[in-house]
Amino acid sequence: MAQSGRKTEKLGIDWERAFDLYCSAIACDNEVLCVQATTKLANFSKHAPVDLLVRTIPVLVELLRRTPSTELSPSIQEAAARCLKCVACQGEGRLAVVIGESGAIPSLLRLLLHSDGSLPRVLLKCLRNIVTFAARNREIVVRHGGLGIILNLLNTCSDDDLKRYLLEILSALALLREVRRTVLISGGVRFLVESARCGSMISRCRAAQAIGLLGLVKRARRTLVDVGTFSVLLELIQVGDTSTKVVAANALGVISSHVDYIRPLANAGAIPLYAELLEGSEPMGKEIAEDVFCILAVVEENAVAIVQHLVRILRGDSVEAKAAAADVLWDLAGYKHLTSVVRNSAAIPVLVQLLEDENTDVREKVSGAIAQLSYNEVDRATLANSGAISRLIDMLQDESEEMRDNAAEALVNISEDPSLGDRITEVLNSPSFQNMQERLTQIRASNAYLDSSIRHMSIEQTTMDPALI
Repeated sequence: MAQSGRKTEKLGIDWERAFDLYCSAIACDNEVLCVQATTKLANFSKHAPVDLLVRTIPVLVELLRRTPSTELSPSIQEAAARCLKCVACQGEGRLAVVIGESGAIPSLLRLLLHSDGSLPRVLLKCLRNIVTFAARNREIVVRHGGLGIILNLLNTCSDDDLKRYLLEILSALALLREVRRTVLISGGVRFLVESARCGSMISRCRAAQAIGLLGLVKRARRTLVDVGTFSVLLELIQVGDTSTKVVAANALGVISSHVDYIRPLANAGAIPLYAELLEGSEPMGKEIAEDVFCILAVVEENAVAIVQHLVRILRGDSVEAKAAAADVLWDLAGYKHLTSVVRNSAAIPVLVQLLEDENTDVREKVSGAIAQLSYNEVDRATLANSGAISRLIDMLQDESEEMRDNAAEALVNISEDPSLGDRITEVLNSPSFQNMQERLTQIRASNAYLDSSIRHMSIEQTTMDPALI
């Protein structure tokens, strides 16, 4: 507001007098003067004090409701809508809220149904600003039938500019659950996806967010995929700003969490883009990339490409990216069908080297991945041949409890390997080693008991239920 105040002083406007003059112009019967005064107000709205703009809103809404008496009357309504559009941008959203509470929205929607010429464009731009700068206005639009009007216009609109405004309005409305439900039922999903393809980046980001929320509904995923959601969201991950990239990546991850879409998403080029997110500076982007990689890696051919990117990142300079990549490998190491993929990727020697990294987070994630790999016989041998044992023994004295536990877990597994056990006799009496050995013994006993109980229950059910025989 300080900046606005300086501009006001530079303009040398007495705003109170200006407001009185404007009200006088509106009250007279000269419609040309009314249009000129309202147009001037629109031009100066970005400099005017917020409290004065609040007082102009009821006047402007009344102009929207004015019954046409001459050919100029629609121009008065157009000037009022244009002025409200400008006012809605001011006051950090507060004025948009006031506009919504003033009853302007029903008037705008009513005019939209029966307007032509240049008026529809101005009305749509006004509605767009009103729903963009104030979330509560979206509910008002829907409550007064605005969603149906927007969808009907999208079905018939041939003007690209008008369609863009309609799509931007839809992207804002679609953040409401009831709107997404209606869009899905009415066959309007294609418009939501299109709104993520064009318009301002803010609008496209909103559309991507709405798509992700809609993707939580299982029956909506097929529709989203069929109308080209993958290509739209992947484009946003490439060209969007940081926030948009994260939102689009999350939406894509939600939709892809179905076995039918894992291969198509990877084939569309998703893996390199998620690798870029993993290397990026946005923590949320890293988390999303980790989750999506764990989904895509269910298919072995995807896992091969993913692990190659992870190894490349592990060899890089970014501490945060290396920690994130090691965390993904920690997860993938638990996938039984991927043990050979990780081994053949040369990931293990790189992980072993990173056990001596200066960063604690990197060492913790790497030690966790190595602990998981140590459950596989061939990987244990590769770990030993890469020099892991001596580094893991040193880690038993680390300040980090998690690192000590990870090292001890790997060493316990190595100790139980007949071909490697004699190489770690020096740590058999270590408290960390013995505690972990006891914990793993208890866990294995518990798992064995659970497996036995499940088998016993299955036998009893088969015996007691004739339908299962």
